[in-house]
Amino acid sequence: MRHNFRLAGLALVVVLCAIAVFGAGSASARCTTGGMSPAEIDMCTPTAKAKLLPNGMLVPPASAPARVKAVIAAANKIRSKPYVWGGGHARWNDRGYDCSGSVSFALHGGHFLESPLPSGPMESWGEEGAGRWITVWANAGHAYAEIAGFRWDTSGDNGGETGPRWHEELRDNVGFTARHPAGY
Repeated sequence: MRHNFRLAGLALVVVLCAIAVFGAGSASARCTTGGMSPAEIDMCTPTAKAKLLPNGMLVPPASAPARVKAVIAAANKIRSKPYVWGGGHARWNDRGYDCSGSVSFALHGGHFLESPLPSGPMESWGEEGAGRWITVWANAGHAYAEIAGFRWDTSGDNGGETGPRWHEELRDNVGFTARHPAGY
């Protein structure tokens, strides 16, 4: 009898906690009815995906944290610059950018970096593993990032264009180390 009473009490605590966190309706029901904060929307869509416009600009999801939106805005500023080896390392505003220079520029926009990093040191930057919103993939010879579901990279097919661009298709990460800014 006491065992059943304890289980019933524990079940009541779990239900009360769920109501406190999600409100009277379920999270999935609230996802379709609207009126949710960006954090609550993220519970429904664990990592909301940005939208790539025909002009090559990326529009962040409304639920993205402000710093993620700032990373995307910074990347958009240089999205049509040419590839220049070493570009973006001597100064933030450069005539062109290499792989790690373009990733550094974007991260700097979100206040995740104070100075540019080459691809090798990016292998130990930030926190280990993939992030929820931002993942930097790096090895000794190349770096790129996945931000809000899109790849920010200087390599890949963009109709023959070179330099930092957004890509819908992700790439094989074999040989790369995944890093992310803490909390993102």
